[in-house]
Amino acid sequence: MPDHTSVIKHLLRQAPVVPVIAIHNLDSAIPLAMALRDGGLPVLEITLRTPHGLPAIRRIKDELEGVIVGAGTVTNLRGLDEAIKAGSEFIITPGTTPRLLSEGCQSPVPFLPGISSASELMVCAEAGLKVLKFFPAESSGGAKSLKAFGGPFPDISFCPTGGIGLHNIADYLAVPSVLSVGGSWLTPDDMVREGNWTAITALAREACLRVAAIREGHNK
Repeated sequence: MPDHTSVIKHLLRQAPVVPVIAIHNLDSAIPLAMALRDGGLPVLEITLRTPHGLPAIRRIKDELEGVIVGAGTVTNLRGLDEAIKAGSEFIITPGTTPRLLSEGCQSPVPFLPGISSASELMVCAEAGLKVLKFFPAESSGGAKSLKAFGGPFPDISFCPTGGIGLHNIADYLAVPSVLSVGGSWLTPDDMVREGNWTAITALAREACLRVAAIREGHNK
């Protein structure tokens, strides 16, 4: 089995926040990725929720430097195979099935499966995965649930996603097991439709500054 844990940890440590992106217009993929990169967020999750997800991954991977692009909302084996062929540098799932977990563990790119319960966590840990997505974070107990996981599962790390924004990011980053968080607030639909890339870069910078300030406070 590939060493997904160490690779995912290294990846998430480069990502103060992982933008969760649904591409509705393929022509927006490159300028949007550039705006986020220029704001300090180089690790991007392009979801497969729209028909443009896979082409956007391929285009970003082929045309843009300084960005690590992966596929999110991978829910089945077909999606896993297509995402890898499109050039995804990591795979994120909202949950998992026995077959998807088995194939994901053997995939040539890092695999980050989603869990929302202790039982799902144990299944993934038994398969050798020690870094997991916690999803949907807020409706699954939020930072309190992640803190509770730390007792019985001290060797598991997380990237929580779902309902996270600047209003509650500090709660999640206060949990020692949280390496990074994922969020869709960085790419508002109206800004993307308008091509307001300067505003999106500003949102990315704001997120980076907020994370840096929170972590500095924790280290004092």
